[in-house]
Amino acid sequence: MSDDTLLPADDAAEPVAEVAPEISYDEQRYPARPRRLRPRDQFRTGTPRRFTTDPRTANASNPSYVEWLVRQSMLKDADVLSRQLSGQPSMWRNPYARPDARRAIATTDVWFTAYPISLITRPGQSFLDALGDEELWRAFARIGITGIHTGPVKRAGGITGWQETPSVDGHFDRISTQIDPAFGDADAFRRLSDVADAYGGSVIDDIVPGHTGKGADFRLAEMAYKDYPGIYHMVEIPEEDWALLPDVPEGRDAVNLDPASERELSERGYIIGELQRVIFYMPGVKETNWSATDAVVGTDGVIRRWVYLHYFKQGQPSINWLDPTFAGMRLVIGDALHSLGDLGTSALRLDANGFLGVEKSTEGLPAWSEGHPLSQAANHIIAGMVRKVGGFTFQELNLTIEDIRDTAAVGADLSYDFVSRPGYQHALATGQTEFLRLTLTTSLELGVEPVGLVHGMQNHDELTYELVHWATTHRDDVYYFRHREITGAELAEEIRADLTRVLTGEADYNRVFTQNGIACTTASVIAASQGITDLADVDDAAAARIRDAHLLLAKYNAWQPGVFALSGWDLTGMLTVPAAEVADLIATGDTRWIERGAHDLLDAAPEATRSSSGMPRGRALYGALPAQLEDPGSFASGLGEVLRIRRENGIAAATQVDIPHVAVPSMLVLVHRLDEGSRAEDAPTQVTVLNFSGEAIEGTVHSDALPHRHDVVDAATGETIGRVDDLSSFSVSLEPYGGLFLTLRPAPVEEG
Repeated sequence: MSDDTLLPADDAAEPVAEVAPEISYDEQRYPARPRRLRPRDQFRTGTPRRFTTDPRTANASNPSYVEWLVRQSMLKDADVLSRQLSGQPSMWRNPYARPDARRAIATTDVWFTAYPISLITRPGQSFLDALGDEELWRAFARIGITGIHTGPVKRAGGITGWQETPSVDGHFDRISTQIDPAFGDADAFRRLSDVADAYGGSVIDDIVPGHTGKGADFRLAEMAYKDYPGIYHMVEIPEEDWALLPDVPEGRDAVNLDPASERELSERGYIIGELQRVIFYMPGVKETNWSATDAVVGTDGVIRRWVYLHYFKQGQPSINWLDPTFAGMRLVIGDALHSLGDLGTSALRLDANGFLGVEKSTEGLPAWSEGHPLSQAANHIIAGMVRKVGGFTFQELNLTIEDIRDTAAVGADLSYDFVSRPGYQHALATGQTEFLRLTLTTSLELGVEPVGLVHGMQNHDELTYELVHWATTHRDDVYYFRHREITGAELAEEIRADLTRVLTGEADYNRVFTQNGIACTTASVIAASQGITDLADVDDAAAARIRDAHLLLAKYNAWQPGVFALSGWDLTGMLTVPAAEVADLIATGDTRWIERGAHDLLDAAPEATRSSSGMPRGRALYGALPAQLEDPGSFASGLGEVLRIRRENGIAAATQVDIPHVAVPSMLVLVHRLDEGSRAEDAPTQVTVLNFSGEAIEGTVHSDALPHRHDVVDAATGETIGRVDDLSSFSVSLEPYGGLFLTLRPAPVEEG
């Protein structure tokens, strides 16, 4: 970032003239609530004072600094963007009230999930230009990938004084609608959108409706400037109660409250107190979801200390969706309209969108902060606005199955598959599909169909094993698992123990990530599941076994209704990065950095040891896409065949009708009706059969949903491998990590 961006404009180099702030009619008629005069304050309320200050001063006493913050604030941009669309006929051309998963799937159903800081590009090429490279899109077309989810590429992090500070959460702490120069610029994004369109594809961007970073908007909020405090869940604490707040250490701008301080401030009515969960909990770092700012001079001359909510890290202040100014809502909607209208995206991911409502609960209980109706209402507004301008949304909502169902009823068109993702990882780790079948059956029973889900393999996050559905709302419900009755809480604990034991017990290349899950890549999960304790032992034979299991997971995710998504780490077979190579990044406990190794999709810079953002290059078992696509036995070529079968049979828009019991523990059977949502009774039946073990198996598929006297056809070869008998059954044989996509067609009528 250049110095002239960080500092005020040249015309601010001279001292600011002494001008008394103008008091508007509204301010005279509806004045702010009275402020106490504080003898030790440098500035006072009351009669407006004339400020004379050094133009380089970075606080509210300098009008040039305040103006500089306003110019780059997201709320200011949102106001401008919204006025450009308001009253235009284009705002009334699309239905928007109800989610439509199948319409979204028709736009794009196989996604490449990018992560900006980990992609190795050609020398001098930006991340966005690399995604718009026609060689990449030609490779994607051969594989069957139709959409790119860019990941967060707008400016993120914070502002301290005149300086920007780095992101604290992989660019999910957004501070601007502008593209971060580290990833390219708006023109490069628009070129990417044009190239995608030329190949019949789409581009998906992100918005973060739950929080921002500590950028211009938060700094203006601390200064109590206009509507800006209304963006956040932040409360001014009167000076007489500052003793309740912890001291802010030197060099920092805020400090996390300990549980005692949180409780005291709640009892005095300042904040709602303890929430249902402390995400990213870490003793001494984040013990509560609240932090206190240092003393900050306001634009009215008053010095304040605030307490603010942050569901995630301290640098991610939470947005208040029910403030009288509706400033937070305006900011988020403006960010969405910028991506859709200016950058040319087709869809948006709603990150952390399940935490948009908080409310004080009955005395002694945590505040209501998950599954709140306000979250559903806010998601309806966001998703409705996106649909109104012709796009669609998907949500990352790691809550209960009912929460996913209820939020999706009027909100996002698609939801990330937090339902079965830990289930299929558990099936691979243990060679047993019982928990996976339980999750799939429960999902159907509760009204969450797979057609509305984004079935993803690895992304930038950990393997999430919080199992919120089982561990919270249903913790006391009883389930039948492993030949015994077990409560939801016990079930969650047992599954987490299995995953931790298999994936991290002797495989120190995977790491536990706080209470959320396990930091790993898909390939490193498979390696641990296959008993590999040292990644140095992964030779060509081991890499082939990992590839076979990786293709099995691709079949599981792709051969069912819904969107299929995978990342560059999947396409190249990345292993985790040695912890020593990212020691500075994981020092605070965020072990996820070991799974985010830099990777080169096109062999664009074979000598590069790091991405342009500085991520160390990881070990890729499969190599770059051009070489893979010339090898029929490669992962990419195998994936292309998986996706060909998916596309030709229209499974993406089908209806799942049964997850039958199996006699072989490692076998999974999914039964679908290829009806594209029309629920036609005569629609063809399709059966996906998978083997989650490294041993060949033989088994019987039985389901009342199977039509009698139908031939069973292998979609890969076109060969008939059996016939459904009068007991609605047929037999199959599967290779280690094998998978079959089977279609049923009426058997020929036998003469005589």
